[in-house]
Amino acid sequence: MLDFVVIFTKGGIVLWNSNSSGKNFASCINSLIRGVILEERNTESKYFEEDQLAVQFKLDNELDLVYAAVFQKVIKLNYLDVFLSDMQLAFKEKFGDISAIERLAFNYDFDQEFQSVLSSAEQASAKQNKAPKTMRSYNESQKSKKTVASMIQDDKKPSETVKRVNIQENAGASRSEPSSPPRSSEDIIAENRRKLREKLTPTKKPVAEVKANKPNASGKKPRVWDLGGNSKDAEVLDRSRDKPEDVQLQNINNDLVGTMQGVIRDLDVESENEDSDYNNDEDDNDNDNDNEQLLKTNYASQKKAKRSGGGGLLSYFKGIVGAKTMGRGDLQPALDKMRDHLISKNVAAEIAAKLCDSVATSLEGKTMGTFDSIANLVKDALTQSLVRILSPKRRIDIIRDALESKRSGKPYTIIFCGVNGVGKSTNLAKICFWLIENDFNVLIAACDTFRAGAVEQLRTHTRYLNALHPATKHNNRTMVQLYEKGYGKDAAGIAMEAIKFAHDTNVDIVLVDTAGRMQDNEPLMRSLSKLIKVNNPDLVLFVGEALVGNEAVDQLVKFNQSLADFSSNENPHIIDGIVLTKFDTIDDKVGAAISMTYITGQPIVFVGTGQTYTDLKAINVNAVVNSLMK
Repeated sequence: MLDFVVIFTKGGIVLWNSNSSGKNFASCINSLIRGVILEERNTESKYFEEDQLAVQFKLDNELDLVYAAVFQKVIKLNYLDVFLSDMQLAFKEKFGDISAIERLAFNYDFDQEFQSVLSSAEQASAKQNKAPKTMRSYNESQKSKKTVASMIQDDKKPSETVKRVNIQENAGASRSEPSSPPRSSEDIIAENRRKLREKLTPTKKPVAEVKANKPNASGKKPRVWDLGGNSKDAEVLDRSRDKPEDVQLQNINNDLVGTMQGVIRDLDVESENEDSDYNNDEDDNDNDNDNEQLLKTNYASQKKAKRSGGGGLLSYFKGIVGAKTMGRGDLQPALDKMRDHLISKNVAAEIAAKLCDSVATSLEGKTMGTFDSIANLVKDALTQSLVRILSPKRRIDIIRDALESKRSGKPYTIIFCGVNGVGKSTNLAKICFWLIENDFNVLIAACDTFRAGAVEQLRTHTRYLNALHPATKHNNRTMVQLYEKGYGKDAAGIAMEAIKFAHDTNVDIVLVDTAGRMQDNEPLMRSLSKLIKVNNPDLVLFVGEALVGNEAVDQLVKFNQSLADFSSNENPHIIDGIVLTKFDTIDDKVGAAISMTYITGQPIVFVGTGQTYTDLKAINVNAVVNSLMK
């Protein structure tokens, strides 16, 4: 049973509705508009769920309308697709000629047509769901018509199977005949006597072989390894304590100081005016020979032709014929090529398919003119979808939030989590350098108590960061401190003690480094959920690699699911933002940014682009979209 049926524009203006239950479904429809239609997270099923309600909808791009039906999630209605399509046709047939200006003031009387379409859809569904055909009885079967006479076998007529068996037996007997003549009884007796003598005669090993197999009476000697060292070398290799030469850091590089003040710089966007640069060079060099000018002119024309649709992603749409209403079948070949193009850019296969469905949904049903307009329309639709995905639902301003937390008298806490080897500790140090560049003092909590060398790595970063910003320049106050309790301890307890220590010593920001863990490791994921639940941080950042494709989807989904499942809170604290590392190693294959943002809906806060403290950038939507559209 349908609780609520509504027809509204993509802008949210309701044209007609039918409410059979009398309840208010405004919040459900608003969630559909915000979470699916505006962000173009459409699938072929056109299905949306919220709490106990389910919504099935259909888009009409020609009139920019949405037809939606709300029902209880536990009820399965198989006729909704046909019902929504018939309701769309009936509404277009009656009100399709009304202009956009007249729609707002027009009175839509659609109750009679709605009841007619609904009843016909329910009747067609009832016919399909009728009772299955009953099984026939034994008396109606062919077996019941057999008689005893038909089952009697005549023994006078030999069957073919017996003949076949006899032939095979004869053939086997002929093959088993010996090829050599039989031996006499005397020969057989002599052969048996010879075998008996060989069996009774004992065999003795040589004396030299017995001595060789005798174990050494002196015992096993320890193996001596090359360059193995001894106990005295352990003191030299011990890096758990600072040494005077390590603390001094006389030759520290001060070129990095002062370069990270203010907000994080955006990623660089490739220039779109390369041909104009070549034209300016041609004007300045009038004395060059004709061959060089010809080469430059050809290069500029090729670049211009490529951007105008001669190459790149838009060349996939050359086969589309204009001056007609576009359907899914017309767009499908181009959509398949576009999906393959996105996958080659490291976008997860599932996300690439959903993105293509979103583009097809926005183009399906629209009337297009010439090919040029098709290319522009396709480019705009794809660009808008990518921009909507990458644009954050909420803005994360760490400097502003840290200042507000400082005024309230408590430290601002950030927890870093992720899988093994993605660069959590390194990028934590980069973010720490950016914070002390903006005059925040930071406490690093070493909560990675599993990986060998994790505490020593953070201690080394702390030494270098304090050397870059000495205490004498900031009123004798240490800018970066390390809170560590060694290995094998409870990470949640260390983080709690670190936050309390920061509160007592007036530290501005606490950065919590956690151990890397795979998304399928339940004990470690339960430990991470406990750490976040107990300490209630201001920000939880997931650190992921830009190199991964489909794996990024699995990591983020399972991290979020584990944080929600293993927390007893009604509103569990899940991932708030993403740190995308190793971005300088992927060239233009930036699809991981699309996959991670699409799955979580959370923004990419930082992008790691190198190995120094200043190699930290903010995501640039235009840079990512331009790389994907190449």
